[in-house]
Amino acid sequence: MKNMPEKAKLHRNRRLNISIFPALIFVGTMIFAFGCNGPLKLKPAPRDLNVPDVNEPRLEAVRILQEGLADSDPMVRVNAIEVVAATRQVKLMPKVQRLVNDQFVPVRFAAALAIGDLQYALGGNSIRQLLKDKDINVKVAASYAMAKLGGGEYLEVLRKAILDDDQTVRANAALLLGKSGDKTALKFLYWALRNKDSDDKVVYQAAESIARLGDERIYQKLWSMLISAYADVRVMGIKAMGALGTAEARNALTTMLDDELLDVRLAAAEQLGTLKDPIGEPEVLDVFQKNLTAGLDKKSSERANVLTAMAIGQIRTASLTKFLPELLKNESKFVRIAAAKGVLQSAAKR
Repeated sequence: MKNMPEKAKLHRNRRLNISIFPALIFVGTMIFAFGCNGPLKLKPAPRDLNVPDVNEPRLEAVRILQEGLADSDPMVRVNAIEVVAATRQVKLMPKVQRLVNDQFVPVRFAAALAIGDLQYALGGNSIRQLLKDKDINVKVAASYAMAKLGGGEYLEVLRKAILDDDQTVRANAALLLGKSGDKTALKFLYWALRNKDSDDKVVYQAAESIARLGDERIYQKLWSMLISAYADVRVMGIKAMGALGTAEARNALTTMLDDELLDVRLAAAEQLGTLKDPIGEPEVLDVFQKNLTAGLDKKSSERANVLTAMAIGQIRTASLTKFLPELLKNESKFVRIAAAKGVLQSAAKR
């Protein structure tokens, strides 16, 4: 689409639509916590009570992640692990490493990815243990981690897994081949994309991974996702366009700031933020200034707040980060974890 505008028209008066797509989206994997030592007792040094301590949100963010890693809900643990890896909280990795023994497959899968993504060498023995896991998805994740730790030969496991008849295995292999950075994987990803037996989750994940590997030929496929009638597909297309990161992809993302659904606009604002473009800031501010979550059901409000926190963490302007302490106190654990991610990303920028 060559006629897309350079900048989006910022419509300030939109009717609010409730997003219909389920689940929470963090980094794109999944994740419980045995053997944790409990939350650290973080004691800030004495200070003048009249002077705000800019480190307090960061300390609270770390505490929230520690609690998340030990939560009884596996998906809370999954999200906490993903944020630990995304924000490079190496001090929390011993707790993540313990989760390779978790009874839930998504937890073991995500723990393996975190060890690989942070190239956490101390987790090497734990990853070798997972290479014998009874679940093939966990074996694939462990192979990815081994490759990131220096065992490039383990990428062959991913290449074989993407040919698997099981669609979940195929989709996870596509995800990890994209994250591997290995451009020789493109032929396998295009195979999965075009294979008539691949279901939608495989096709969309393959498209994103192709984009992540920088192949601009995937642009038209991603654009078709952006104009889908289904909001969840549009969000996946937005994430993939952000991964592609070209000028053309940036323009496509800018048009999505005009989407009728709040969730889609927030996802676009976040991805533009990853490209260091703050044009989506007004869309995020509207959540607070126009109270856009008022009237939403609990699940829709939770999702909107998660996406809001994630967008703030990427845009990181002062006018937005001031809302993160409020989100750290949200009743939803998922929102608090997303806000913790935003706080730690903002702190890293400083």
